[in-house]
Amino acid sequence: MPAILYFVSVACYVRIQAKRLGLKATMDETTPSIGAVMKRGGVLFFVPVGVLIGLLVYGFTPTYCAGASIVAVVITSWLVPGRRGMGPREIVDALAMGARNMVVTAMLLVAIGLVVMTVATTGLGNTFSLMISQWAGGSLMIALVLIALASLVLGMGLPVTASYIVLATLSAPALAAMITQQELVTAFMAGNIPDAAKAVLMLVAPDKVAAIGQAMPLDTATALAAAIPQEMRSVVVAQTLSPAAVTGALLAAHMIIFWLSQDSSVTPPVCLTAFAAAAIAKSPPMATGFTAWRLAKGLYIVPLLFAYTPFLNADLWTDFQISFFAAFGIYALAAASECWMEARLPIPLAIVLGATGVALLWPTSMWINFTGLGIFLAIFAHNVWQDRRAQRRSIVGAADR
Repeated sequence: MPAILYFVSVACYVRIQAKRLGLKATMDETTPSIGAVMKRGGVLFFVPVGVLIGLLVYGFTPTYCAGASIVAVVITSWLVPGRRGMGPREIVDALAMGARNMVVTAMLLVAIGLVVMTVATTGLGNTFSLMISQWAGGSLMIALVLIALASLVLGMGLPVTASYIVLATLSAPALAAMITQQELVTAFMAGNIPDAAKAVLMLVAPDKVAAIGQAMPLDTATALAAAIPQEMRSVVVAQTLSPAAVTGALLAAHMIIFWLSQDSSVTPPVCLTAFAAAAIAKSPPMATGFTAWRLAKGLYIVPLLFAYTPFLNADLWTDFQISFFAAFGIYALAAASECWMEARLPIPLAIVLGATGVALLWPTSMWINFTGLGIFLAIFAHNVWQDRRAQRRSIVGAADR
């Protein structure tokens, strides 16, 4: 579901850009349907992709997998009904075209090597990770922002795996502790404190003995959790939280870091995925990289769900609820950032829509989610009405001319 939400965010951005630029579908009566293309052998074009992914899953090297998938492309071209397969000349031409298209990417990779070696040899990544734990000051939101900035900086010089390892080594334990602290505060507010944990809390906070074990406000619960010494925290956590909650906090910490590290694929000047796409599309590599970075908004939204919701260790129905509201929230935030939905959004309405997107992503209150959904649907309906009115005006204007 997190992956689906990310692709939903990409689809939202693409749709908004298409509406803003006035792009129209180019299909006509001569354009075949998807079903007709599949019947004519289109399904065979999925075979090379399946070979590539299957061999990678089985543990073969990327070079071997790429070579095997190239061979699969040639073989599937012979199996398409009604078409002549690739011969020796077509194969050589395709290899030559691939080499020419990768020249720009190869030059960029040579320049990227300077950035990679700077980050690796100076220890910049490790120093930055240590600074995150100190600067966050126990605030989960500040820690998320700092980790996002760190992954952005490290992503300019390191691939995904290396960026994750550098950040996770020193930041994951601190981030997991912050998420566990948040779970403790929730348990304290509900009064769900076992007797063994009560004894420890009475020692560290004797002034709050009357409140321990009773429902308490947020500020009291936060102060009580902050008063627990580091050497006693593990005892209170083990007694108060379930093993699933503790494991979920650790999993959420690593998933947040790994998810944010994915932006190394789309962060200029080192965005190999975007550069490969630019070579295929024959578009400017750097412009493609910056566009990909703008498009990948979901990389920074979904980790918030990992941190503030039980997205990773809840039941299927809860995950579905979170995903349902988050999908509308992502679309609202994307539209607000572009000041465009089905038609142009005035800046005040875009601000309201951005607040609505935050309400749809709010983790703990269903009534806030439903209120945000109602406001979103109202804004969407108004924007659709504006778009259709503008289209009618343009048609009337064209007829008058």
